[in-house]
Amino acid sequence: MKTALIHYWMTAMRGGENVLAELCRLYPDADIFTHAWNRDRLGEPFSSHRINETFIAHLPGARNGCQKYLPLMPAALRRLDLAPYDLIISSESGPAKGIRKPSGAVHICYCHTPMRYLWDMSDLYYQAAGFGG
Repeated sequence: MKTALIHYWMTAMRGGENVLAELCRLYPDADIFTHAWNRDRLGEPFSSHRINETFIAHLPGARNGCQKYLPLMPAALRRLDLAPYDLIISSESGPAKGIRKPSGAVHICYCHTPMRYLWDMSDLYYQAAGFGG
């Protein structure tokens, strides 16, 4: 069974990345799809997987904090080619719900807490992105 793991971004080791690490251990042959991967901050168990980034990874500052590109994430995820995958496991709290699941594939979502950057921490994220607050 060909498996894809989808995770919003891989720019620092936090709670969500710990969940992704466990999924990598459970699915050692899975490919990972993410918006941006900071290789300097995250190594194993991720580097042993094939990691595919969306176009967001190539935007300024995305490898250190791609939250500012949240409005582009649904469009970036819709561009993913998941046709070869039978099982898709998303580990995140929002945008991956909009992926284009291939017919016959199963999509399981490990849904984290609501996106803090939209709820209780939005002012901090807006300030960090340079939008005031």
